[in-house]
Amino acid sequence: MSQFAINFQQVCKHFGEKTVVDNLSFHVHPGECFGLLGPNGAGKTTTIKMLLGLTKPDTGLIELNGEPVPQRARFARIRVGVVPQFDNLDPDFTVRENLLVFGRYFGLGAAAMHALVPSLLEFARLESKAEARVSELSGGMKRRLTLARALVNDPDVLIMDEPTTGLDPQARHLIWERLRSLLTRGKTILLTTHFMEEAERLCHRLCVIEEGRKIAEGGPNELIAAEIGCEVIEIYGPDPAALREELAPLAVRTEISGETLFCYVHDAQPVHARLAQRTDLRYLHRPANLEDVFLRLTGREMLD
Repeated sequence: MSQFAINFQQVCKHFGEKTVVDNLSFHVHPGECFGLLGPNGAGKTTTIKMLLGLTKPDTGLIELNGEPVPQRARFARIRVGVVPQFDNLDPDFTVRENLLVFGRYFGLGAAAMHALVPSLLEFARLESKAEARVSELSGGMKRRLTLARALVNDPDVLIMDEPTTGLDPQARHLIWERLRSLLTRGKTILLTTHFMEEAERLCHRLCVIEEGRKIAEGGPNELIAAEIGCEVIEIYGPDPAALREELAPLAVRTEISGETLFCYVHDAQPVHARLAQRTDLRYLHRPANLEDVFLRLTGREMLD
């Protein structure tokens, strides 16, 4: 029996001549929230499909809940809840009916499901919407219902593919609160996300991938300290290349992304003094974050 809830070792996947997952390795401890970060096309969704046994790897070892995948994927998935990137709720059913019907896939009887549904509705804060059809729900409500549905089988592991994409900040914060409550109950979460604040708030450890390859792994603060290790001044204005030439001697490092110049500094005062002479610029002085880590590692922002 594996000591890990998820064990993904030296996995490769090719589609024709394109390598989508390239010798990727990571593991997730029970009770941990582990983040997979990367831009669109990095291989995150293919990784999840292989983990669930929906796509067969070309090489490598995959274990989920101690079961080898894809050989025993069906048995592994009995104790897994999945929140897909896009909601696949049944629009013809009510909120309650979506939960009841999903329970049948796990062999749960009508009596057991009717007893379980009230607690799931409470968890998702959808008690007042129990008889509403899915089409009547907001985007945030649909995501909470999808999360509640993933808990029907009381899973040990939750696999969540960009669970808050497209939500407003209030809805996103409510989903985060619900996910933190699951972690306190000992659930294991594998999370893919584009939102760096989400990763910093929820993830114990994370893996940054690009073109299917792992380019960094560690805790959020650990990666920020290792890859950045200083403060950041974001500067917005005309001609960032010329501004970079002017400010580079005052900074540890500079990066340009779009129309923004990033100055990484140990001492911000000289840069502030220079910027005070310019009325055509706006700037923000802040601590380093995971977005800076990704820019440092790949030369582009996470949402590219």
